[in-house]
Amino acid sequence: MVIRLALLLCLLAGGARAESLRLLVPQMQPVVSEMIPLTLRGEYTRQIALETLTFPNSEDYDWMQLSRDQWRNEEIEGRTVRVFERRIGIFPRHAGALTIGPVTHHLTVVGSNNLREPLEVTAPPITLPVAPFPAEGSPLSARSLAIEDELSAAPGALRDGETLVRRVTLRADGTLPHLLPPRPALREPWLITFAAPERREMQPTADGPLTTVIWEWHLRPKTGEPGVLPAVAIAWFDTNSRQMRTAEVPAIPFGYASFGDNRAGAEHLPAGQVGAALLALAAGLAAGVAVALAGVSRRRRAEVRRLLLRLSLIVPPRRALLRVAATGDLFALRRAAERYLRRRHDLGLPVTGRETAHLDAVLYARPGSAPPFEAGTGVGAILTHK
Repeated sequence: MVIRLALLLCLLAGGARAESLRLLVPQMQPVVSEMIPLTLRGEYTRQIALETLTFPNSEDYDWMQLSRDQWRNEEIEGRTVRVFERRIGIFPRHAGALTIGPVTHHLTVVGSNNLREPLEVTAPPITLPVAPFPAEGSPLSARSLAIEDELSAAPGALRDGETLVRRVTLRADGTLPHLLPPRPALREPWLITFAAPERREMQPTADGPLTTVIWEWHLRPKTGEPGVLPAVAIAWFDTNSRQMRTAEVPAIPFGYASFGDNRAGAEHLPAGQVGAALLALAAGLAAGVAVALAGVSRRRRAEVRRLLLRLSLIVPPRRALLRVAATGDLFALRRAAERYLRRRHDLGLPVTGRETAHLDAVLYARPGSAPPFEAGTGVGAILTHK
């Protein structure tokens, strides 16, 4: 009788569903800084009195909890199971193999005779590959990125002594505040700049963080002469389209309206002043021509040197691009293309922004949807700039 009872208990124990904890991630090919939505799911059959779970920190990723823990009952294999879920966003810091876990859920369960006893349930670690960020510089990946530029007055027609207040707001969906770029420096020799402290805010949602960064400057010209504040480009990876994009803080003209009024008023000078001005202009032109004739060959040599320098600056990154293309390493090709296109842009040569579209579709498309890479088409698109 005792033997039969022991066998029955063994059978019941073997048929019982064990407590389990798993790390679940969707099928994806993340790049550096892209949010990986992770779900920690536990399935328990025992009565739980207390529980504690701390997600592990790592030098390989940033993380945040996306929503409150959920507890619910589910019918699984004909049994009522207590299900625990915690949703977490993982933001990888480096390319390569990313290991997450193990994660242990510390439980206090109600045992026999209503006595409480500790129970640890551990989710085994998972490893997934992380692709390099498509461009050089600080990686920024998001579902969307918008820029709002607010100006307190017309920047090219300020009143004498007026200070312009410029407020730029970046709104990014799916990234953390510290992953957005630092405030750009608006500095020009003719400009007085005061920068207010920046504000970085994050609103957690079930789909990921909504991050806002606000930059504010107080700007005033040192002189009345007008100038232009150049545009500021921000490169980011669109996780929806799986392509690199560029957001831009636009360029603005800057100066006092009175400078233009004074210049326009010169058209109505008295005849005597006009004659004197013309004589002075003629004398200046004559002196300039004399100096130009004296140094014509030297200037021409300087112009030729500038042209050769411009060409020499574009040749090395182009050669490097072709060398990398011959190796077949597509991630290295993407970085070389970024250097080549940035050099063209810095030299004032045409860049459309569509040169790497074919390569990006191959590298960063969702699994199963990437087209085959044709080396001639991909490299040709980078070099033709059409």
